[in-house]
Amino acid sequence: MATKKQPMRAGSRTIQVSNLDKIFYPDVGSTKGDMLDYYKRVASVMVPHLRARPLTLKRYPDGVDGQFFYEKNCPSHAPDWVKTVPIRRRDGKVINYCMVNDVASLLWAANLGSLELHVSLAKAGKLGRPTAMVFDLDPDPDEGVLAAAEIALEIRKRLARVDLESFVKTSGSKGLQLYVPLNTSVTFQGTGGFARALARTLEDEMPDRVVSKMKKELRTGKVFIDWSQNDDHKTTVAVYSLRARPAPTVSTPLKWTEVQKALRADDADKLRFTSEQVLKRIDRDGDLFEPVRKMKQKLPKL
Repeated sequence: MATKKQPMRAGSRTIQVSNLDKIFYPDVGSTKGDMLDYYKRVASVMVPHLRARPLTLKRYPDGVDGQFFYEKNCPSHAPDWVKTVPIRRRDGKVINYCMVNDVASLLWAANLGSLELHVSLAKAGKLGRPTAMVFDLDPDPDEGVLAAAEIALEIRKRLARVDLESFVKTSGSKGLQLYVPLNTSVTFQGTGGFARALARTLEDEMPDRVVSKMKKELRTGKVFIDWSQNDDHKTTVAVYSLRARPAPTVSTPLKWTEVQKALRADDADKLRFTSEQVLKRIDRDGDLFEPVRKMKQKLPKL
């Protein structure tokens, strides 16, 4: 049986989308059409964070309860207006990554069932130069996002001591991600080394609350500071990306005051946002993550 397609306007283009009634989030009855509508409505603030960056698609063709797969090589059937960038892996193989440079490319990718979009910290043309440094804070599930919030505030304080401003977003899953905008000449060796050193310092000073080593058996009751995302061959979930959770939660920019209030209230729900809530936040606050794209900061030596 042929898949039913219908046109959707995407900026200056019209693309063909399909299976809009397919349930993607069974627990709440949210459909593929709802997913595409969210990405269309969020595109004006999301695309600038995706533009010119290698993209990994995390595809859920049958929704969050179905099987998923990561797709790094841009599909051969991609329209010619979906731009790509070739990247040579460490084993010598070349991967042609898709890039989302406009709303049409975003909706084309979403129509493939790409609930989650993961992007590089560097841009095409300057693949060895990250525009930001990231700390991915992954709490023990029994501790939850508030444990990550406590460590995020501690990292923010340490960064401020060396005159670095930082911004935070939810992962959309169980943790938080802290970004340090740079947008200056820096290498992944520099950002990775800095992030690793700070993570290990916190681990030494807060051994009961922080771990920086990869072994999962070491993470019980602690927050894992994943500094290794600062690597030219890794991607991180993009700001405003949906996540494959029971509800359509989103990787959402936060104000630091929101993090502090959630901790004071001991209320993890204050750090969890669905797609509709995110759209309302954008209407009210604009793009809280815009400084991550624009702010210029130099990475000091620890």
